[in-house]
Amino acid sequence: MAAGASVKARPAEQPVQPDLTALKTKQQAAWSAGNYGLIGMTLNIVGETLAEALDLRSGQSVLDVAAGNGNISLAAARRWCEVTSTDYAPNLLENGRARAIAEGLPNIDFKEADAEALPFTENSFDAVVSTFGVMFTPDQDKAAAELMRVCKPGGKIGLANWTPEGFIGQVFKTLGKYLPPPAGARSPALWGTRARLVEMFGSEAASIEVETRNFNFRYRSAEHFVEFFKTYYGPMLKAFAALDADKQRSLHDDMVALIERMNAADDGTMIVPSEYLEVVITKR
Repeated sequence: MAAGASVKARPAEQPVQPDLTALKTKQQAAWSAGNYGLIGMTLNIVGETLAEALDLRSGQSVLDVAAGNGNISLAAARRWCEVTSTDYAPNLLENGRARAIAEGLPNIDFKEADAEALPFTENSFDAVVSTFGVMFTPDQDKAAAELMRVCKPGGKIGLANWTPEGFIGQVFKTLGKYLPPPAGARSPALWGTRARLVEMFGSEAASIEVETRNFNFRYRSAEHFVEFFKTYYGPMLKAFAALDADKQRSLHDDMVALIERMNAADDGTMIVPSEYLEVVITKR
């Protein structure tokens, strides 16, 4: 090139924007498949622990977002709060409603709702909560903004989110080897990092408190866990169904290897600690 010749800068590549609407439709189908209630019932202790971290009081209004089978909804109702339990999967709401009836808890209103467009006015609830639910929304920033919008000033947002390094974070990483997420899509496990929480909530938060906790997955064996999850856990059920027989066997073997690597039991059973963040955000 001749001396003094100008060089045109290449235009910067724009980040790929995923089709969030299509991703949400796909996710909704996954969470409606199987029977998440059979998975969720094992996680009851997480809802109880989060309710205590929030110091919920009788008479407070509590909104559970992406409630699944209602673990934190029921925990709040047991503390005499007035609870609204929401999800975009009607079958999961029916599961939560059946549990509430069985426990004789009349103070829960079950309502179909999208976490990214909550049908409530701003500053409506004393506490807004989600256990392993809202973290799976395709548009993370919109969902976070909705949680903050409907929470009263001085109110609290309580979350339980799997971390990237923990067992469930590694399960989704393993699934991603076989069915990569759409280009540009954010990992749900980012909700399990303080840095991402500050990005999403920091501008309107008086405080963000996080506690690293472990939930122990207890199953008969690694094989039992994989069989149970691929039968009842929608995302894993759909992943296996999308693969041919050879890849199904390979995914099965990778899942078993992951469990055996993290298994704390020495008697042939499965006890795998799964790290999650317990989050309490106070709105300004």
